[in-house]
Amino acid sequence: MTNANPYPVRVEAELDPGLSRWLWLVKWLLAIPHYLVLSVLWLAFGVLTVVAFFAILVTGRYPRGIFDFNVGVLRWTWRVHYYAYAGLGTDRYPPFTLAEVPDYPAHLDVDYPVRLSRGLVLVKWWLLAIPHYIVVGLFAGGGLWFLWWPGDSDDTTWAGGGLIGILVLVAGFVLLFTGSYPRPVYDFVLGMDRWVVRVAAYAGLMTDEYPPFRLDLGGGEPSRQPEGPLPAPRSGATSARPGGWTPGRITAVVVGAVLALVAMGPITGGVAMLWADRSQRDADGFLTASGTFDTGTYALATEAARFAGAPEWVGAALGDVRVRAASTDPSEALFVGIAPSDEAARYLAGTEYATVRDVDDDGSAAMTVHSGGAPATPPATAGIWTAQSSGTGTRTVRTPVDVGDWTVVVLNADRGRGVSVRAQAGATVPALPWVGGGALVLGVLLLGAGGLLIGRAAHLAAEHPRGSKPPTGEPARAPHG
Repeated sequence: MTNANPYPVRVEAELDPGLSRWLWLVKWLLAIPHYLVLSVLWLAFGVLTVVAFFAILVTGRYPRGIFDFNVGVLRWTWRVHYYAYAGLGTDRYPPFTLAEVPDYPAHLDVDYPVRLSRGLVLVKWWLLAIPHYIVVGLFAGGGLWFLWWPGDSDDTTWAGGGLIGILVLVAGFVLLFTGSYPRPVYDFVLGMDRWVVRVAAYAGLMTDEYPPFRLDLGGGEPSRQPEGPLPAPRSGATSARPGGWTPGRITAVVVGAVLALVAMGPITGGVAMLWADRSQRDADGFLTASGTFDTGTYALATEAARFAGAPEWVGAALGDVRVRAASTDPSEALFVGIAPSDEAARYLAGTEYATVRDVDDDGSAAMTVHSGGAPATPPATAGIWTAQSSGTGTRTVRTPVDVGDWTVVVLNADRGRGVSVRAQAGATVPALPWVGGGALVLGVLLLGAGGLLIGRAAHLAAEHPRGSKPPTGEPARAPHG
């Protein structure tokens, strides 16, 4: 006898032989027409799911026309993702249709439920599904693809940033260099895709049957297992390790996925730091940021750079800091000084000045204005500055980073009102290549550990469940009918 109750959401696919080595590099471009259409279809999916919610709540039934449309949206989305970056399993361009296409290598179907629980519809899509949302978040990355809305740049594809995307990228590079798709990776990716789609259908109110917590690997749905005890192995046979997804193996996959996702942070950060160290330094070795600042007050100050309580090595790691400023009026003389923050605050007490809080990517600044009058004394005679420069043209101050809190102050040398400058701040940061290299190594180690956990668990789960191996020299016997 067989199990007559397979899960009502079926996700199947076939891996195309002879996949192109390079086509996957441009599928993001080729799939744009589909993404545009799907953005509209998913908007309709969301609206119709709300309609179905109320219909189920009142009648206990999912309107058949809405059900068929929403299944079609899932089916269309699955074909596009299988073609693109949640599978890369086919080079055949997806058809523009909600209907099932029998000869296309990706298939999705959901059994129509005759009756649905009126009570479950209130809680299953948000409360009961939370454990699955956590798992799907690890698999799918930044967003759950079935909750994607147009305009949310973080959720443009279900594979963005998650374990699915990572493994598909690995498979793409293997395909590029070897011409073949690694089958274990394919099987595992399809298992995660199937998990995501099952949760999507459950959250879309299409079934009351709770999605199973298991990875069904490969392109086909799990075969129906015979009921009753399996026959004992013959004398002399060697028992194989039990296959399937045990709790320990699922835990290993989840831990491996967490490690792989965490690894993306130090890998990305490390690469960015090494790139900045090699390509973004000026001729004097400074990493810099610049902007234009304009205020009608008497002075311009930065927020305190806080190094109070920092270990001594922090200063050595940051190296020297340098500030350059030039008035937008070439004839205007400027004063630029760096002072301990408490000394700068005492000098500016009672002065109308602006504090720069933040600088946008375009160089514009957000400021806080403090009320007051003109500075009581000329800045050059204040005697508080660690480094200072005054005069027309570009003024430069440079000093080693030291423990403490530091503030940069810019004024017109004559203490006149209205400060308008083009400024640049930078630091040498000699420790940057070491920090970047260390972050990259840490990320690679975490990614490797995660990959080992996932690979080992997937390998053990794929072994034949409770099978037996005939002794050496003895041929395997066909089972009796």
